[in-house]
Amino acid sequence: MTELSEQGCEACRADAPLISEDELRRLMPAIPDWQVVVVDGVMQLRREFGFKNFAQAMAFSNQVGDIAEAEDHHPAILTEWGKVTITWWSHKIRGLHKNDLIMAARTDQVYAA
Repeated sequence: MTELSEQGCEACRADAPLISEDELRRLMPAIPDWQVVVVDGVMQLRREFGFKNFAQAMAFSNQVGDIAEAEDHHPAILTEWGKVTITWWSHKIRGLHKNDLIMAARTDQVYAA
């Protein structure tokens, strides 16, 4: 299997299917630090990243914003002193699409760099 972060995102339409439970279960080991959460009935991926200060947290937030903008797929980003919480989900389909897992994997790469 191609590494998740190297897979391409596809344009998400309002009628795109949610990720299947089987595919989610198969792909989650590639992003082990992410949690599946349900907010207002919408399944989402969430992870908190730690930093030494606000400047590092803000720089990371901006880098994630850059990769999001490049794919036209945008997460919720909460930037605080010493931490950033990123939440991915597909707004159009009100849930998780494979794109969200791809972008979570790319977010992990930004953090590791």
